[in-house]
Parts: sequence; C-alpha cells; structure tokens
Amino acid sequence: MESLYLLVPVALIFLAIAIKVLFWAVNSGQYDDLDTEGHRILFDEQPGDAPVSEDKSESSKRSDS
Repeated sequence: MESLYLLVPVALIFLAIAIKVLFWAVNSGQYDDLDTEGHRILFDEQPGDAPVSEDKSESSKRSDS
C-alpha cells in the first residue's frame, strides 16, 4: 500500500510528460502530412525524376569486352 504513494504521482508525472510531448509534436507539424510517406514507399520514382542509370565507366567496360 505504501508503494502506491510513490507510484501514483510517478504515473501522473509520466502522463503529463506524454501529453506535453504529444502537443509539442502536433504544434511542430509532425502530423501535418501523413499520406506522403505512406505513398512514397509504394512507388519507385516520382514524376519528373530522372531514372537511375549505371556508372558510365562500368558501362563502357562492359561494351568493350
């Protein structure tokens, strides 16, 4: 029973810290754009991006041999 006198205030302090961190994240814009990161992993490249090409030195070595 005596441990509750310590654990209840500690739990309330942790709860207050968690709420403060949540409000900080919302106010700093952490949750502004939730869709972009989810869509970015589904597609290889964005429209307008140049395709990834091989290094020219390696491609010339392959064509020479």
